[in-house]
Amino acid sequence: MTPDPELLARFARTNSEDAFAELVKRHVNLVFSAALRQVNGDEHLAKDVAQTVFTDLARKADSLARRESLTGWLYTSAHFAAAKIVRTENRRRDREEKFMREPVHETAPAADWEKLRPALDDVMHELKETDREAVLLRYFENRSFAEVGAKLGVNENAARMRVERALEKLHAHLTKRGVTTAAALATVISTNAVQLAPAGLAAALTGAAVTITGTGTTFTLMKMLTMTQLKLGLGALVVAGATTALVVQHQTQDKMRAENESLTQQLAQLQTDNQSLSNRLAISDDSKKLPDEQFSELLKLRGEVGVLRNQVGELGKLRAENTQIRKELADAVQSLKSLPSPEQAVFNQKSVQAVNDAKQIGLAMRVWAGDSNDTYPTNIYDMTNELGSLDFTKHVIENFELMNVGTANERYPQMLMLREITPRQTPAGSWSRVYGMADGSVQTITLGDGNFDAWEKAQEQFNPPKK
Repeated sequence: MTPDPELLARFARTNSEDAFAELVKRHVNLVFSAALRQVNGDEHLAKDVAQTVFTDLARKADSLARRESLTGWLYTSAHFAAAKIVRTENRRRDREEKFMREPVHETAPAADWEKLRPALDDVMHELKETDREAVLLRYFENRSFAEVGAKLGVNENAARMRVERALEKLHAHLTKRGVTTAAALATVISTNAVQLAPAGLAAALTGAAVTITGTGTTFTLMKMLTMTQLKLGLGALVVAGATTALVVQHQTQDKMRAENESLTQQLAQLQTDNQSLSNRLAISDDSKKLPDEQFSELLKLRGEVGVLRNQVGELGKLRAENTQIRKELADAVQSLKSLPSPEQAVFNQKSVQAVNDAKQIGLAMRVWAGDSNDTYPTNIYDMTNELGSLDFTKHVIENFELMNVGTANERYPQMLMLREITPRQTPAGSWSRVYGMADGSVQTITLGDGNFDAWEKAQEQFNPPKK
C-alpha cells in the first residue's frame, strides 16, 4: 500500500485526483467520526467539518507531504474545525432563539460510550502529539503494533509500550473529569470511536477539495457516482470471482447487440419509406396534391428518422463504454488469476508470523545475555520480561524450542539457537521450518522429505570447538 506522504506528494506535484481520492478514502471515517462527536451528532455539520479538513489538506499538500503520518494532523484539524463551526452555529441559534427556550433535562446514559463520547476529543488533545498519534493509530484506526511501529519509526515492542503509556495518560485525564467506563477503555474506543461515513461522502469531498484548490480539474456529480460505482463493482469482482461478472457482461452485450440490430432495421425501413414518399412527392408538380394523410405521414416519418439517428449516436457511445468495461473486466480477471490460492495465502501468512516471532525471540535472547554476563538463557520462561508478556511467552513455548543450550556463543554468529518445534507442510507438499541464529538472523529452510536432521548436522561446523 502506497504511504500517505507519497500519495500527498504526488498530488502536490501532479494534481493527481486518484492519489487524493485514495487519501480521502483512507481517512474519511476518522475525520467524519471525530467531527460527528463534536457537533453533537449533527451529520450535516460533520460533513461541513470534513469538507473543511480535506480542503485544507489539499491546500497544504506541499508542506504536509513531509510528515511521516497524516492521522494526527487530520484528527487535530477536525477538532479545531468542528469547534469553529460549533461556535458559529451556536451564535446563529442564539440570535434566532432569543426567548422561550425551555431547558432540556436528560438522564445520563448508562452505556460507557455515551459517557466517554462528549469528552473524548477534548481529552485526546490534552495528550502530547506523539502519545495522541499512538492512540489514534492503535485504537481509532485499529492498526497492529507492527503497523503502529512502522508509522512511528520504532519496533513493535517499543510501539506497544508507547501505546500502553499513552492509554494510561488518557485514562488519567478522563478520570480527572469524572469519566469512567465499566469495560476496558481500549475496547470502548476501538469499538465506537470511528464510524462509517455516509456513502459517497469520500467522493464528494475529493471533488470539492480538489476543485476549491484551483487544480483545474472539474468533477461532475454523474462522473463521481459512475466512477465510484465502477471501482466498487470491480473490487467486488476480484473478491467474489469473475464467473458471475462474465455472465452478466455477456448478457449485457447480447442485449445491446439485439437492440442495435432492432434500431438498425427500424432505421433502414424508415429510410426506405421516407425515400419512397419523397420520390412520390418529387414526381408530383405540387406536394399539396398528395392526400393530407400521406403528407402528414411523410413528416412523421422524417421526424422518426431524426430520432433514430440520435439513438444510433447514443448506441455508439454505449459501445465505446462497453469496450472500456470489457477491458477493465479483463484486467480484473487477470489480477484475480495472479492471486495465490487460499491455502498458499494462509501458509504465507503463518510463515511471516513465524519469522517475525523468531526475530523477536532472538532479540530477547541477546537482551537477556547483555544483562547476564553474555550467557544465553537455558529456558524460555527466563525471558518473559524481555519477550514483553506472559501470553507471548506461552505462544513462544508452544511453537519454538531452544537449541545448543548452554553452549550458545555470539562469537559464532551462524550457530543455531532456536527452531520451530514442528515443521509446516507447504501446499506443494514440501516441508518448511524457521531457524534462529546467534547473531539474531532468521532462516527459513524448505526440504522435500521433511527430514531436517542432515541440514542441522551440517550447521555444527559453525559451533564453538568441543573441549
